[in-house]
Amino acid sequence: MRKAAMFPTSPEHLTMNEVLRSAGETRSLLMGPGVLANTPEVFRTLFPGQQAAIVADSTTFEVAGRNVGRGLTSAGLSCVEPFIFGRSKFSAEHDCVEQLQTSFGRHNAIPVAVGSGTINDTVKLAAHRVGRPYLCVATAASMDGYAAFGASITFRSAKQTFSCPAPRGIIADLDIIREAPAEMTASGYADLLAKITAGADWILADALEVEPIHHRAWAIVQAGLGDALADPAGARAGDPAAISRLVEGLMRAGFAMQCVSSSRPASGAEHQFSHLWDMEGHTHRGEAPSHGFKVGIATLTVASLYERLMQERFEDLDVASCVAAWPSAADAEARTRRLFEGERLMDVAMVESSAKYVRGGELELQLLRLREVWPALRTRLRAHLIPCAEMKRLLLAVGAPTEPEEIGLTPEHVRRSFFRAQLIRRRFTVLDLMMRSGLASLGSPG
Repeated sequence: MRKAAMFPTSPEHLTMNEVLRSAGETRSLLMGPGVLANTPEVFRTLFPGQQAAIVADSTTFEVAGRNVGRGLTSAGLSCVEPFIFGRSKFSAEHDCVEQLQTSFGRHNAIPVAVGSGTINDTVKLAAHRVGRPYLCVATAASMDGYAAFGASITFRSAKQTFSCPAPRGIIADLDIIREAPAEMTASGYADLLAKITAGADWILADALEVEPIHHRAWAIVQAGLGDALADPAGARAGDPAAISRLVEGLMRAGFAMQCVSSSRPASGAEHQFSHLWDMEGHTHRGEAPSHGFKVGIATLTVASLYERLMQERFEDLDVASCVAAWPSAADAEARTRRLFEGERLMDVAMVESSAKYVRGGELELQLLRLREVWPALRTRLRAHLIPCAEMKRLLLAVGAPTEPEEIGLTPEHVRRSFFRAQLIRRRFTVLDLMMRSGLASLGSPG
């Protein structure tokens, strides 16, 4: 195993018990080989006297759901009939949430989500809407959402994040997770690698006094990130130690989001790209690429942009020229309309871009601060980031895509995405720095 010494580190490493105490909703995390057998004990402790309602898809029911049900009934716990999504390509669609919510209305049982991202998010929102906590049984290291606040659901043709609490408890049997398809592990690895660029965006927002870093949440995600990402080949092969570290890293990211009830600790410009492609309905060979694969391509794109920004001399920035060139609110609105004309995305883009629009006086103060802090900020960013080439090597080693064409995107589509992704979320990222400092041309690959 090769550990990349260049990975960013944090001075404060929190144990998983300390991390769990920082979570707002999850009270129990059981992670390790063979822990599926402890599901009845966890359920009884968290939900004394309650019935269980297993929710899975046809695949995850066979992988773990059937055994969960048998274990619960053997332990003397009552279960209602499992709810199994029979779709061959199940995804987290709002109509699935509504189906599940209707099913939950027929009983008072505690949902037990058995699956990965789509099952977990669907159960999370449906359980919240009927006022119930739930238990999560993870079956793959495919994303960071198991422990996260909020659910990512496709609604009205657009991927949206709905506010809802994380699971009361999580069971992550590493024997099951390491047997998941290799592409699911690669997807989760790419999602975790994105925490590097997401962290850089938070550093920017903190330095420019847009959004301060929450130091506890920062430490939860960033401390140990290098260890979690250090053995991509091992993760690809299902090596127990590599999978264990990867799963812990993904869980930490989710708990950090719980800690602040926001995705900021784990999501930056790279996720804006991915959300945009989701909302555009992008597919490749008839299917939507996985969340992690889209995020991985976007992470390389954003990392490349940061490398180009590191060459800029913002300490010499002509603030007056930037302010003079800044569009009025009306002009900014018109530009957004042009970029999304005729698309269902326009309503989202109009609301989100308006929410983070800054007027001339505020922009001037922000750019003056950028000019003042840039030498120290650049040093901090360089210490935090790793080279784009190294990120690409890691993604190749885990078996994740590294070129846009591998997920059906053209270079021109990616270029357009720089300008569109910046407008669909109000979160401040490197894309906003690019626009506000007059460097929009850096969004063109080349």
